[in-house]
Amino acid sequence: MRQQIKNYFHLFEAVVANICFGFPSRSLKIIGVTGTDGKTTTTHLIHHILTQAGKKATMISSISAPGLHTTTPRAWETQKFLKAAVDQGIEYVVLETTSHALDQNRVWGIKYEVGIVTNITREHLDYHRTYNEYVSAKVKLLQVSHHKIINRDDDSYSSIKKLMEGRELIKYCLSGDGDYIWKSSLSSQITGQYNKQNILAAFAACRELGLEERLIVSAINNFKLPQGRMDVVYDKDFKVIIDFAHTPNAIFNVLAAVKHEYEPKGRIIHVFGSAGLRDFKKRQAMGLASGRFADLVILTEEDYRTEDVDKICVEIGSGLELRGFLKDNVNDFSNQPNKTYCIVHNREDAISLAIKTAKKDDVVITTGKSHEKSLARGEKEYPWDEFNAVEQALHKLHSNSIDHDDLR
Repeated sequence: MRQQIKNYFHLFEAVVANICFGFPSRSLKIIGVTGTDGKTTTTHLIHHILTQAGKKATMISSISAPGLHTTTPRAWETQKFLKAAVDQGIEYVVLETTSHALDQNRVWGIKYEVGIVTNITREHLDYHRTYNEYVSAKVKLLQVSHHKIINRDDDSYSSIKKLMEGRELIKYCLSGDGDYIWKSSLSSQITGQYNKQNILAAFAACRELGLEERLIVSAINNFKLPQGRMDVVYDKDFKVIIDFAHTPNAIFNVLAAVKHEYEPKGRIIHVFGSAGLRDFKKRQAMGLASGRFADLVILTEEDYRTEDVDKICVEIGSGLELRGFLKDNVNDFSNQPNKTYCIVHNREDAISLAIKTAKKDDVVITTGKSHEKSLARGEKEYPWDEFNAVEQALHKLHSNSIDHDDLR
């Protein structure tokens, strides 16, 4: 009931904001991107294609929204941003759109030319309560979009199709029955099978917007992932990768990509945690996903808020143990066999331990924080920089100072 009252407030704010700023989305072509995973990459890729094709475009995403600090900001901020885009002669806006924003009416009044659902896995159920309610929230984007694009390969396909019965859906898939199917010309510098689906989503959106295929393909071929997405920040005797993966599905996909693309001769050392007061049921699944590919795992904090860090890590560890992992209680990986995990409460210390443990040909990967600039500890937000934490750990490892060029 409390959330419903808040939603009415958000709706009121959205109505007022649209009126005050003159319904700016009606003068723009808005591309909305939602999904459990892949939103940011797809958003950035569409924006990249549009600008490479000579179009005037801007975007709001979890990384690149000037002055905005949430994935989908409040209605007033969004409408103000869209009005500024109109005033600057912008034609296209790519808007990363969360299920929370859709459910809370924060994007009411926005006229979407294209709506994309990348995938829907069992996430945010602390808010949406059930998977069906989560799917229903995501589908709200399609219901207000002219071109409705969905992932034919995703498990959510049948649920979306049922909810959107009688409406035309544009489907993309890696193979099989779809309107847009993967082809070799869509080659890219970015790795991972899951990123092929993100590429297809962007390709489909831009074709529906009327862009020429040759321009889209050319832009895809030179696209680089946004910061903190499969970001190889150190690559000498061993690799260090930073990624934002924070769901079981994303962790599985990212580690699978590391295993497939880099084929490391050494070990995969994974550092991660899970947010406190959020999605309790996903923690064991996160451990299962990590344990499928990682050799050594260091569990640590990730915005634990008022929950006990050790409790969160133990719940993740139960998934690792189902994969045959054993817990190391002394946090000394120097002589530990593969399939071992430990718990290090402080994230900086966890990253330092991973890098100290790494040997030639190993891959250290940290997931969950990436580009984010704060850590929620207790009821406060503390400054955090994952890239700086890695750099400091590397400085500690080497007696001589490393060049900043070593860390991208």
